[in-house]
Amino acid sequence: MSDENNNWERGVIEKLAVSALQEQRLARHWGIFFKVLTFGYLFIILFIFMGWMGKSETTLGVGKHTALVEMHGVIAADSAAGADNIIPSLQDAFENKGTQGVVLRINSPGGSPVQAGQINDEIRRLRSKYPKIPLYVVVDDICASGGYYVAAAADKIFVDKASLIGSIGVLMDGFGFTGAMAKLGVERRLITAGANKGFLDPFLPTNPAQQAYVKQMLAEIHQQFIDVVKQGRGTRLKETPDTFSGLVWNGQKGVELGLADGYGSLESVARDVIKAEKIVDYTTKENFTDRLAKRFGMGAMSALGFSSQTNGVSLR
Repeated sequence: MSDENNNWERGVIEKLAVSALQEQRLARHWGIFFKVLTFGYLFIILFIFMGWMGKSETTLGVGKHTALVEMHGVIAADSAAGADNIIPSLQDAFENKGTQGVVLRINSPGGSPVQAGQINDEIRRLRSKYPKIPLYVVVDDICASGGYYVAAAADKIFVDKASLIGSIGVLMDGFGFTGAMAKLGVERRLITAGANKGFLDPFLPTNPAQQAYVKQMLAEIHQQFIDVVKQGRGTRLKETPDTFSGLVWNGQKGVELGLADGYGSLESVARDVIKAEKIVDYTTKENFTDRLAKRFGMGAMSALGFSSQTNGVSLR
């Protein structure tokens, strides 16, 4: 009888233990499920918030509106004002059936002539493809050099009387360290194959022939800039000896010289010129993955001894 009682008690204890383990396992499974569910939900929110899920479709079904594209900062291949960001934004703006007009709002001191040229070409292509949709430039603080190269493609340019506009010129800058090296007793050892491979090396004395070549090259790019401005502004441009000298003017003087067409802000152009007060921003925003990739790429280049800062031709 004692053995039977013991067996019965042992059986009950085993059943209770198994039941407890099953409940713990079930609770653990549910806990994992809810954690995964919560994590997935937060991950989706993060994707949307940081732009990982691609471009938002907020421009669909907005009706008649003024399309805005922002171009702020230095115009460079890896910047927000580069062609890879501005061109898709302009294309989206023109393609939307509700777009009554496009405003390219510029606040840029200039930058790469290549990037500015690509944007200028695309603006002229889009204006030709969509002749009923005007494109106006609105200048904030500054629209100089490469910024003006882009603006010259617009139907009209609007400024504030205190905006800075112009600077139609080209430069290539750098430094020379030969004097400092001589004082420090540092010797430059450069081995090249090709007479001009050490072109304008900052650690070597200036080569007059190379300097003359650079001046000629800059003059050719400057002429390209001049041709673009003349093509874009046409008879509105009141040319003077200083027009293409690289000088910058305030907005009031810019209007007098025909570099701009009048005064206006984003809101006033949308309301009074385009006649569509509703403004929709089409500017491509850099998302988290782009920033992460860019930082990773720059970090990798630095680790390998490369620099992202290089001397080059600039419309600034």
